Amino acid sequence: MSQNNWLFSKLDALIAWAKKIACAGWQGLQPLIQALIERLKHLHFGNMMTLIRKYKWRLIALLILIYAGSKAYTYFFPPAGKVSGPQTITSLIVQPQNVPLVIEATGTIVANSIVDIRPMTTNTVSKIFIKDGQEVKKGDLLFQLDDRVDKSNYEKLKALADDAQKQYLRAKELMDKNFISKASLDSSLANANAAQAAAKTAEVQLSFDSIRAPISGRTGIINVFPGSLVQASNTVVTSTSSTATTTTGSMVTITQLNPINVQFVISEKDIPVILENQGDGTPMQVTVTVGDVSKNSYEGKVLVVDNQVDPVIAAVRVKAQISNEKGALLPGQFARVKLNAGELKDVLAVPSQAIIISPKGRIVFIVETEDKVASKPITVIYEYKGQSVISGIAPGSRVVVEGKQNLRPGGKIREATPAAASAPAKGAAPALKTPAPATAAPLPAAVK
Repeated sequence: MSQNNWLFSKLDALIAWAKKIACAGWQGLQPLIQALIERLKHLHFGNMMTLIRKYKWRLIALLILIYAGSKAYTYFFPPAGKVSGPQTITSLIVQPQNVPLVIEATGTIVANSIVDIRPMTTNTVSKIFIKDGQEVKKGDLLFQLDDRVDKSNYEKLKALADDAQKQYLRAKELMDKNFISKASLDSSLANANAAQAAAKTAEVQLSFDSIRAPISGRTGIINVFPGSLVQASNTVVTSTSSTATTTTGSMVTITQLNPINVQFVISEKDIPVILENQGDGTPMQVTVTVGDVSKNSYEGKVLVVDNQVDPVIAAVRVKAQISNEKGALLPGQFARVKLNAGELKDVLAVPSQAIIISPKGRIVFIVETEDKVASKPITVIYEYKGQSVISGIAPGSRVVVEGKQNLRPGGKIREATPAAASAPAKGAAPALKTPAPATAAPLPAAVK
């Protein structure tokens, strides 16, 4: 037995019980009513008007209550001759289909790699080999610092290291001829190794005077000039005033722009759907648009879905990578993202307008036998561009799409005869061509 039939059976039992009580009450009230009628016969007009004025508000409330009860009874139990005709509706038959899982979000363009160039030693800038906004490759020379002191120190220690190595080789020859002891040879080897280590330290110190690009990318604005004093710290003095220019920051910043990343967030409620439909582990695809949607569209793939949800915004961060061969994208730009997270297979999809939000949840009206409708509670799994994937109805169900606002469970319906209509707008669902039920249109395909 369906839920509606059970409800109506209980309602009929309640009405029968109420009638039984009413009959018993009527039989008990008959003597009182007869006595009241006898008393009313002896009332004259003046007494009656006094009684009405005394109890006028009670009489008015009684009349309103009787009127409302009569209307309610007529509404829920209309006479057979006054039942309204069939309601005109438009419906469709829902069949299983594969639905692309597309999630739209907004995000920000971020650099794939970015490095602030800072000095490792306190020194003076001797020469600059780059220009503002120049493309550089990993290992290119950017700045040359004054290296005279460091070069002299390296050359001195290198000479000492070479001499210590020669002394060790000479001591080894004497050891072979038993002219010196083994302890003397070990001391000579230790001196040679120490001298070599000191020379290598000086060489590293000298390399700090030649600042090279650690990554390939585009340089930003150069904040130093030949002759500028730079320090081994996070501050490069360069502020601007009427008489001087100094800046707080790096000597220059190198940003890798190709490929470039986009970072966005997806709602917590969409996480289970994404994780369940990732398929064979193939990276999810994204389509990123910046500015004019019709021109600036870029394809890419998801790099990582963060391993925790941000409780402040109830969302998880996602990072994707896209190609930027023309260098048209810069970090910090606002981006719109379409995430193609796979497919929902063999699901039921209906137009979102067919769903009714009731006090008990979301429902749809199903056309049953003899063109009568019944309400079915449903659960919305996924919604995109006017289409909703639902559960709670059987495949092949005939769902009411239009004309549902005046329907009640058990009401009769008839299919509408569509009027002539203009061609649907681009991206809109096609109009119904015949009054017969149509198959549900599939969701819009994900952008490839």
